Amino acid sequence: MPTDHGEFLMLEPQTIPFAAPKTPVRRGSDPKQERSARTRQRVLMGAAELFTERGFRQTSVKDVADRVEMTKGAVYFHYPTKEALAVAIVEEHYARWPKLLDEVAREGLGPLETAVRMLDRAAVAFQDDVIVQAGARLQIERPQIDAELPTPYVDWIALLESLLTSAREAGELRPEVVPANAARSLVSAFFGSQHVSDVLSGRADVVERWRDLSGLLFRAMRTE
Repeated sequence: MPTDHGEFLMLEPQTIPFAAPKTPVRRGSDPKQERSARTRQRVLMGAAELFTERGFRQTSVKDVADRVEMTKGAVYFHYPTKEALAVAIVEEHYARWPKLLDEVAREGLGPLETAVRMLDRAAVAFQDDVIVQAGARLQIERPQIDAELPTPYVDWIALLESLLTSAREAGELRPEVVPANAARSLVSAFFGSQHVSDVLSGRADVVERWRDLSGLLFRAMRTE
């Protein structure tokens, strides 16, 4: 996370996955592997659409196969259980955030503005990205899924606490603002607002709702 000098604070890798991915070794393309990867992504997107629309319990592997116009056997070849599909979608959901952080970091903003921009961009993802939407719903439905899913929210809290700590050191926060408390409050507000938007409008207004709430919260934290 960026400090006031434009550098990044290191976070414990087991606590937060918002770290730049390792550069893979470059190899020649394998047409079979590329076709398989495209098929897996097609299945994943179809499952994400259905999980978002219906939820985990009300979606079957046959439903997924029908959505992507494949046989059940073909779906099972790539994902042996419905739980495996759910885990893959949640993992893909979390994979969005390191990429987003990297994009925002390139803008060279201060730590507080980086926090603002990260949450603003995340709101857009919740409005437009079916993988993000499905991952969020699956996390809510985790008691129904017989598989281990990552603990939600803790990574966002760690990220924002780090950014707000840097913001305090840079003199961007009011002296009474405690970064850990503010980070927890921001995460509660953000995920609460996207959930309300989901229930009332299918997330059609999540960006607008978060913009209104974000303005109030960050105004209360900033130095005059």
